[in-house]
Amino acid sequence: MGLQKNKSEKYLNILNSAGAVFAKYGFYKATISQIASRAGVADGTLYLYFKNKDDILYQYISYKTSIVFEKMNDAVAAGKTAEEKLRNLIRCHLQEFQSDRHMAVIFQSEVRYLRDIQSQIKDISKMYLDLLSDIIEQGQIEGSIRQDLFVGLVKRFILGAVEGVISTWVSAGSRYDLVAMADPLVDLYLNGVKEE
Repeated sequence: MGLQKNKSEKYLNILNSAGAVFAKYGFYKATISQIASRAGVADGTLYLYFKNKDDILYQYISYKTSIVFEKMNDAVAAGKTAEEKLRNLIRCHLQEFQSDRHMAVIFQSEVRYLRDIQSQIKDISKMYLDLLSDIIEQGQIEGSIRQDLFVGLVKRFILGAVEGVISTWVSAGSRYDLVAMADPLVDLYLNGVKEE
């Protein structure tokens, strides 16, 4: 048990160190030596846990998304109405990225350009879009979301808006409260820009 706990702690330390290094230098410029140094381990130790740098990134993304999606599912489940669920989802999404800037930088700046993990990113997007579909369909049943809207377009609009806000926050050096953008995003979606 103690050995397994130690392995888990070391594994997570390496993953978190890799996140910091990837965020600072970019995936292609980051080296195994930089990751090992940041983690406080020898270079060879990384190979006890990972095949190569690509595997580290793949496992980093898998680990982070599993945590984030568990929190997102809990946030959605805490809401009763579609609007509450949507607000909770977007607030949680922004909170998770704000609380882990390294993850935000990697997801917004790095993973889009790495072909080897595109299928993993596609799976992550699908999970998020499925959550949105359920919320939108509930809203249509409740009457809070118009029936004539194409669900596929609406969910991509929402995801694109959230990603755009995160990308702008990362580009601006994370100098403002990202979570404060949650309600304006939902209000924009629900009320549009048209003057009543």
